[in-house]
Amino acid sequence: MAASTRTEGSRVRLSGYPRMAARVLAALLIADDGRRTAGELADVLQVGPSAVSGAVKYLMRVGMVTRERDPGERRDHYRVDQTAWYRAAASSDEVFRRFEEGARDGVEVLGTDTPAGARMDETRRFFAFLRSEVPQLLHKWNELNARPTERSGGSARSGS
Repeated sequence: MAASTRTEGSRVRLSGYPRMAARVLAALLIADDGRRTAGELADVLQVGPSAVSGAVKYLMRVGMVTRERDPGERRDHYRVDQTAWYRAAASSDEVFRRFEEGARDGVEVLGTDTPAGARMDETRRFFAFLRSEVPQLLHKWNELNARPTERSGGSARSGS
């Protein structure tokens, strides 16, 4: 679920996502109320309903978008799940661990006295660093985003 954003002219690209899914995600993020119907997404993006449908299904499958329906309404609204970013960062430890272990294996084979081994060791140290820092950053995020009553009570929200 690793996605990054970069600006290209007046466009924002979400790397790591299929193009239409990235466009739908961006359209949801910039909506004033943070949600849109499939029809609204199609209008904003100037695409057909099937393109929106496929993108929304993908985004729901990867946990980035939720579907909601107001009582008495027949249309679904889609919204970015604000906890998705937090959950993605929180679950990254396993990915970082695999990279760290793979690099450690490479160092054992190549040795740190070779250029390739030195690069592998730097890779290992980088992922070890991420594994130690990300939990602290998430804790900090929770502290910054805790409601005033939660700060005094000690519990914090999970990333929203």
